[in-house]
Amino acid sequence: MTKDWIDEVKFNADGLVPVVAQDFQSGRVLMLAWANAEALREACSTGRGVYFSRSRGRLWRKGEESGNVQKLHEIRLDCDGDSVLYVVTQVGGMACHTGRESCFYRRLENDEWHTTDPVIVSPDRLYAKH
Repeated sequence: MTKDWIDEVKFNADGLVPVVAQDFQSGRVLMLAWANAEALREACSTGRGVYFSRSRGRLWRKGEESGNVQKLHEIRLDCDGDSVLYVVTQVGGMACHTGRESCFYRRLENDEWHTTDPVIVSPDRLYAKH
């Protein structure tokens, strides 16, 4: 009997695994989110970034509101099986709900957080109801 690939993922007590999204071309880390087995399977079958939103309590298809979807190139599993990497092309160039390229836009300098990345599109415009 062949083992299902999802069985090798070690989910936490809540049935979730952390997922890092990395830009396919630049290698930049774009974001960190969570996925359950259903999200991973859907990501695999659709070729899009799919996560589990802990705040909404449901699947979150990246870009479902903003239009900034993630085209999935690879799904990788770390050596311990408890972290996943999505290698993606970020449509629209923004992964962060603040309108920035990356969610990791603050750098610690001299014991203070400094914003390093500009807002590409304001969140008000990004999430305006059409």
